[in-house]
Amino acid sequence: MQDAAATSSDPLSTGEDRVLIDPADAVLIFLDHQSGLLPTVRDVEVNRLRRNVSALAKLTTLLGIPAITTASEPEGPNGPPLPEIVDAAPHTVAVQRKGEVNAWDSEAFRAAVKATGRSTLIMCGVWTSVCVMLPALDAKAAGFKVYAVTDASGDVSEMSSRTTLARFTQAGVIPTSTNAVISEVHRTWNRPEAAELAELYGIVSPNFAAAMACFQNARAVKGFVG
Repeated sequence: MQDAAATSSDPLSTGEDRVLIDPADAVLIFLDHQSGLLPTVRDVEVNRLRRNVSALAKLTTLLGIPAITTASEPEGPNGPPLPEIVDAAPHTVAVQRKGEVNAWDSEAFRAAVKATGRSTLIMCGVWTSVCVMLPALDAKAAGFKVYAVTDASGDVSEMSSRTTLARFTQAGVIPTSTNAVISEVHRTWNRPEAAELAELYGIVSPNFAAAMACFQNARAVKGFVG
């Protein structure tokens, strides 16, 4: 794997002495976010899951982070991948597997991951206990640093989620949230994409969007001191 942290000119790159996500060494992976699986999700509100997936996809476009999406049997009952992924991230590489339940068992999927030259994999998907966990554990064993975005993933029950979270931590896969991923790669408001990044926080947290709107409206009022 390429040592992106050592070769990147990105001033926000964390380097080897930092533990936060290095955006210059990361790739977002969307696993089996298929429309037919959404009705089975019980551990997170589906609209929230979809907002978080959309926010992550938009983040990859905004900051130039590679993105990969894959589905097992997209013509089957699980349905096609969610359209908001490719809509928000047109650069996404779509990998069609040949029925493998574990994406890591797909040679095409592994090749797509390795082709990015990056060693930090940020994974999310439906179901967490299968579609995310299986490739996450294998990728970790193969030497990648792996994050699992729990609220951009969904599962059939809260018990499944809790069990999977325990297995992640035992194996060294790092559980995280959509908001945390955005914050870690955002790093500073002193950057040209600041306004667009603020919109992503508003997608993840509509209450934050409301607070921003109130602040902006207050500043527009004549005589406001801030």
